[in-house]
Amino acid sequence: MNRAALILLAAGLAGCSLQPRYVQPQLPTPASWPAGDPYLQQSEAALPRVSYRDVFTDPRLQALMEQALAGNRDLRAAAANILAARAQYRIQRADRLPQIDAHGRYTRTGGGSNANVETYAADVAVTAFELDLFGRVRSLSDAALNRYFATEAAARATRLTLLGDVAEVWLTYAADATLLKIAQDTATSAESSVRLTQARLQGGIAPRTDLRQAETVLAAAQADVAALRTALAQDLNALQLLLGSPVDPALMPASIQDASHGLQSLPVGLPSDVLLRRPDVLQAEYALRAANAEIGAARAALFPTISLTGALGYASPSLSSLFEDGTFTRSFSPSAAYPIFRAGAGLSGVSASKAQRDAALAAYEKAIQAGFRETADALARQGTIAEELAATQTQVEAAQDTMRLTEARYRGGVDPFLASLVAQRSLYTAQRSYVASQFSAAVNRVDLYRAVGGDDGATGPS
Repeated sequence: MNRAALILLAAGLAGCSLQPRYVQPQLPTPASWPAGDPYLQQSEAALPRVSYRDVFTDPRLQALMEQALAGNRDLRAAAANILAARAQYRIQRADRLPQIDAHGRYTRTGGGSNANVETYAADVAVTAFELDLFGRVRSLSDAALNRYFATEAAARATRLTLLGDVAEVWLTYAADATLLKIAQDTATSAESSVRLTQARLQGGIAPRTDLRQAETVLAAAQADVAALRTALAQDLNALQLLLGSPVDPALMPASIQDASHGLQSLPVGLPSDVLLRRPDVLQAEYALRAANAEIGAARAALFPTISLTGALGYASPSLSSLFEDGTFTRSFSPSAAYPIFRAGAGLSGVSASKAQRDAALAAYEKAIQAGFRETADALARQGTIAEELAATQTQVEAAQDTMRLTEARYRGGVDPFLASLVAQRSLYTAQRSYVASQFSAAVNRVDLYRAVGGDDGATGPS
């Protein structure tokens, strides 16, 4: 009865824990996104879970993303870190169960005038198993588990960033391809202007300055063509690094207009607590949970540590009679250790754990605030980009008409060549501005996807 009572008491104490109860902090952000100009009006509907396939619908881009998920070296390193964190958690969790070892021994003593004595033994032993009366081992196990979850969330953050980077480089290539086409068209037009002014110069109806100005426009366009060819090659190099393997040219877009058709907008009517699903926020929260658990381990270290050591086995002077009746042995030796004087190290350990918990809390809140700002910035851009696109498109149309009219007036001898030159440069600038606006609108969808952490793999482990 006494032994049963002790076992029940130990089991009851083993359920105790000095770990503080974890309470999820309040969001350090407003309950909803900003509204009004320049923000779009939104409802407060919850954000559905989406996959990158819902946002990036172009099959070519999806193929590149799948290639990146399979071959990117950062993702491989993140996967290895997950395996290491999982193994570390299992090592720590194993301390909550007794370690059972089997031993076999042969001993021979004697010498001189004494006869030699031989002893054979075989036993199964439990060595120094700690009774977790105050939850120290369990708190360390909880901390290791949450570190593992944090590592897994970090890997999902790497995945989310990778997908966004692939999309952005793909769009950059598309914009550069469009700019290259514009520069080539401008160079072709400038060559025609050079031929025309050269003919007029030879006919005595145009000054040499007209020819030199036309050659200036041609040279500038040719320089842009060379620079953009370099940019396209560098875009492919950047994409190849993200993919971890060569890029299939057939998967690249021909223009920014071509690429923009394969992007869909995220549903943005969502409360700000959707940020709790961002992988970096999940990582910070699991780090906070781990720090909270380590406080319990530090507190428990202030109390006695009780360990059990026991063995069951056989001992005999001869190997042939080792397992016969009368050779069975057993031993049981509990021990307790209590820190009497550690010069304040124990209390300092608790204080250090609390300080680490406070630092983790600040990092968690900052991650949420940073996510709120990134999402609000993306929403603000989304609210005004349509007006910018319309304005730059109108600018291109006006510049095209101006160039056509000034070119006709110059050919008719009404306007000087300078007017035609200014119109040509204005058109070139307007076309580049329109491409920049199209690129900004496309990247804005990528930014929103990354800001809300909306991928279907972005939820944390339960």
